[in-house]
Formats: sequence, C-alpha cells, structure tokens
Amino acid sequence: MPALPLALARGDVADFVSALILVYTLLVIAWILQSMYFGFGGRMPYSRWSSGVIGFLDDTVGPFLAFFRRYIPQFGPLDLSPMVAILVLQFAGAILVNIIRG
Repeated sequence: MPALPLALARGDVADFVSALILVYTLLVIAWILQSMYFGFGGRMPYSRWSSGVIGFLDDTVGPFLAFFRRYIPQFGPLDLSPMVAILVLQFAGAILVNIIRG
C-alpha cells in the first residue's frame, strides 16, 4: 500500500511544476505587453507603480530572456526571443512534467 501515497505525491509535484511553468509563461507574456506599452510612450513619468512593475518583470523574466537574446538575432525592431523562450519553456515543461508523473 505504500505505492499509493508516492503516486499521489508525484502527481502533486507534477501539478505544482505545471502551475509554475504556467505562471512563468504568463510573466513572460506580461513582460512582452509591458515592453510594447511602455515602448510606445505609455509610461507615466515618476510613477511608482509602473516602475515597480517594470522592475519586477525585468528581475524575474530578464535573465531568462537574456539567454535567448545571445543566440537569436533581432530582425530590425522585432525581437523574437520572447516567443522562442515561451515555446522552449512549454516544451521543456511538458517533458519535465511527464518525467515527474512517470
């Protein structure tokens, strides 16, 4: 009977990892949207909340995207590294979740 609690624990860990991947994917999408919004001049000067949002997203998503920016060139003003990062995150996350589930 000890195999049943182990199976529940593995499923719970896999669900937790899947949720983390979803949250991080949403953070990357939020980073894309905020960079587009603030890139078009939507930022209010000296606004504490926008500085906080930018700082949080840059600190959490910036290092992950910097890895992809080293290898993926920009095509003019178009930066494809966030889209590639999301695809890699989803594929690697699906493989990891399936490995954890067994």
